[in-house]
Amino acid sequence: MTAPTAFVRACGLSELEDDTPKRVELDGTPVSVVRTEGEVFAIYDICSHANVSLSEGEVEDCQIECWLHGSSFDLRTGKPSGLPATRPVPVYPVKIEGDDVLVSLTQES
Repeated sequence: MTAPTAFVRACGLSELEDDTPKRVELDGTPVSVVRTEGEVFAIYDICSHANVSLSEGEVEDCQIECWLHGSSFDLRTGKPSGLPATRPVPVYPVKIEGDDVLVSLTQES
């Protein structure tokens, strides 16, 4: 039997601007929360290629781009869509309750 997934409040939905990543720290884990294309996603905030914050990058077509070397990661899967990154970054389940954006650090992928 799997343990229940614990969700914690990451931020308010009203704090998120479309296509503008918001960095939060949940239990010591840096997470980028992104509202785009009518959905909210949570992805590990550190690029798998270089130790830089993904939340400082741009969002387009459900991808977040690392500002340093240009690698993009799919917000749904964490998979890189181009070099130099070759390893995915974790993505996390998200729930919306009222204005609260809740994230579970249990990885989806």
